[in-house]
Amino acid sequence: MDDLLSSLPYWIEAVSLLLQVFGVAVIIVGIAAAVFGYLRGRMERWGSSDGISPLRISIGKTLLLGLEILVAADIIKTVTVELNLVNLTSLGLLVVIRTMLSWTLVVEIEERWPWQKEKRD
Repeated sequence: MDDLLSSLPYWIEAVSLLLQVFGVAVIIVGIAAAVFGYLRGRMERWGSSDGISPLRISIGKTLLLGLEILVAADIIKTVTVELNLVNLTSLGLLVVIRTMLSWTLVVEIEERWPWQKEKRD
């Protein structure tokens, strides 16, 4: 039982690293899929003026998902493995920065401020 408890920080750090890799992979694959889908759609509708909005929305949603996964990985790593004041402060700053990025991405995707009424088509 002591061996399990002593190796627990190692496994938690490994899970955190896997989540970080997964978050980056989600962003890379998601952006590639969004660009591929956009280009394929443009080829099918050659000459139409659909704009770039669907691509922006798809990339924005991909970035949001990737950022959420990366924040989760940072929280797991900081709280369970390396809990000290410096790391906790760094985590707080990372979460604030990533939250602001997420918020601006949502504003960009929805094309309105949160206090504005939802656009209806």
